[in-house]
Amino acid sequence: MIHTDETTKEAVKTLEGLISILEDGKLGYTNAAEHVENPAMKTEFLEFARERALFIVELQDEINKLGKSTDTSGGGPLGALHRTWIDIKSSFTGGDTEAIINACVTGEEAAIEKYKKALEENHLEYNQVNIVSKQLNSIQNTLSLIKMKAN
Repeated sequence: MIHTDETTKEAVKTLEGLISILEDGKLGYTNAAEHVENPAMKTEFLEFARERALFIVELQDEINKLGKSTDTSGGGPLGALHRTWIDIKSSFTGGDTEAIINACVTGEEAAIEKYKKALEENHLEYNQVNIVSKQLNSIQNTLSLIKMKAN
């Protein structure tokens, strides 16, 4: 892809949107870990939160490579997911494992949808597509693991 100010701006906007989703997921999993009783699930949720934090750093590195600062990233049109995780938080307060799992499934499904949209929009460079695809694959695997717990 030939870089113009416009393509760079679009790539940064796409990556920042994904970062805000990852921030929400990281918070969501941290909250889930605090409220779930099962120690093994608590550990898994914390691991998912750590993974989201690593994904954020990966995407911030890509934004920095484009010559943009990541200090103000986050928010944007994809902030609707944040409300999903906030709504989810209310289901955590009862410590109901099933509600927490269902909330995590909802959050991951929304993240997957945003990741697929980011790839379809075609604003990313080859190496960014690889990173986003790898992260999407990992999020899909996480969703599968969580869904197995729901059964």
